Amino acid sequence: MRIREIHLTPVAFHDPPLLNASGVHEPWALRTVVEVVTDEGLSGLGETYGDRSHLERLRAVAPALVGLDVHAHHAQYAAVAATIGGDVFVDQHGLTGAGSNQKTVDAVFSPFEVACLDIRGRAAGLRVADLLGGPVRDAVPYSAYLFYKWAAHPGADEDRFGAALDPEGIVAQARLLIDAYGFGSIKLKGGVLPPDDEIEAVLALRDAFPELPLRIDPNAAWTPATSIRVGKALDGVLEYLEDPTPEIAGMAKVAPEVPMRLATNMCVVTHAHLPPAIAQGAIGVLLTDHHYWGGLLRSTQVAALCDTFGLELSMHSNTHLGISLAAMTHLAAAVPNLTHACDTHTPWQQGQDVVLPGALRFVDGAVPLPEAPGLGVELDRDALAALHENYLRCGVERRDDTAYMRRADPAFQPRRAHW
Repeated sequence: MRIREIHLTPVAFHDPPLLNASGVHEPWALRTVVEVVTDEGLSGLGETYGDRSHLERLRAVAPALVGLDVHAHHAQYAAVAATIGGDVFVDQHGLTGAGSNQKTVDAVFSPFEVACLDIRGRAAGLRVADLLGGPVRDAVPYSAYLFYKWAAHPGADEDRFGAALDPEGIVAQARLLIDAYGFGSIKLKGGVLPPDDEIEAVLALRDAFPELPLRIDPNAAWTPATSIRVGKALDGVLEYLEDPTPEIAGMAKVAPEVPMRLATNMCVVTHAHLPPAIAQGAIGVLLTDHHYWGGLLRSTQVAALCDTFGLELSMHSNTHLGISLAAMTHLAAAVPNLTHACDTHTPWQQGQDVVLPGALRFVDGAVPLPEAPGLGVELDRDALAALHENYLRCGVERRDDTAYMRRADPAFQPRRAHW
């Protein structure tokens, strides 16, 4: 069964003004929907980033995959690597670590691999999780992903989430998400306010939700010294502290001085980063992300390495739609050593999607594994056309949180080791 054609559709959808160490989310989020069609008429779906430079790489690679067998994982990867050559993609927001050639190849390959696994599952009458070794859980827990945020984008009406710029606003946001989705753990995106203010917010969450695991992710906005101080102040409060400071060396300074494990999706983002991070004792939890770790199969290999070296496992999320949520759920369902609830941005998309409703739902904070073969989701072509029209009209071609923040605050600088 060979790849006959590939369709790439960039889409845009509304995104709230969520704050982070690099700035603030723009009104439009971008993704690319990948559809691979075989010579037997079966098709499969993948989803990836929508920035113009990434889209151009997808378009360059697609012809090299046509004619390959959908089962030929290694041949597909080699074709992507040969087409990319020595190219390196660096995202504009910097929230997923440094760019490299390996990471670029892995990110471009990932959606095609997911689409081929979707096809393979459909052809065999098996779920993608079955192809990854079989599910070890029937539903995947996700966390309530909290953000400091403005009440609305400049000049727009207040959104349904409202402002969250102090502990009271953060607690109110948590209640909104937990009441709607039943989440059983909480993550706060930090690096926005001075560290003492964010400590106060975490303590307010602890008081409001004493039974729920908590974590904070300042996206490397703190120095090692500040990270140690915050870690000690939150002793017994956090399940882990995510990316408090930049780089493996910085994390290695912090790790032995704080009482909780350090987690990352920034300083360890390719296989090459694992040996030094492990040798230096820099991390205790890895947040995988199949979108830039080379797809689902390679992510299961990373999970096995984490198990070997005693690293706990969670899953990173970027702004995404339902194809990615389905892929994340299949992966997490098939990884035995998943230790923590996964991240997801799904609540912030407020129902916008490119898949038909019904296959994906939250039950008590978890997404049950879809029952249909493959990823278990179907493309909503009307919705896809509408979100593609958004892309053509919105004028946004790459995510740039810093530039958007500077429209409101011209002096703003990204907060890397800022405090």
